[in-house]
Amino acid sequence: MDPVANLYHDLGEDRLRQLVAAFYRRVRGDDLIGPMYPPEDWEGSEKRLADFLIYRFGGPQTYLEERGHPRLRGRHMPFSIGLAERDRWLDLMGASMREVEMPVEHVPTVAAFFAQIADFMRNRPD
Repeated sequence: MDPVANLYHDLGEDRLRQLVAAFYRRVRGDDLIGPMYPPEDWEGSEKRLADFLIYRFGGPQTYLEERGHPRLRGRHMPFSIGLAERDRWLDLMGASMREVEMPVEHVPTVAAFFAQIADFMRNRPD
């Protein structure tokens, strides 16, 4: 059973969108991963991540309807992602989870999901 597939009901769309907004506030000023994001598309990047998380956590399938299969690794292949980038992404997401006061009972599951996804995005040996 997929541990994140039913989190939408408990977390809600508002909290997930707040999480992503908090994350992107941090990314915009980050010297390591911030430059990977197209400066003219911050809103689009934020929407896509929020829609992906909402879908992945059991909510509406807007992401799939608009973008199709996530193909996360392929979509991130143009960016050089190693251990430092993975760790920074996780640090920023962790701080964002604390900011939105992710319910303590869901923190381990959500954090493990993010760790798995972030590691999967690595495309450069370190």
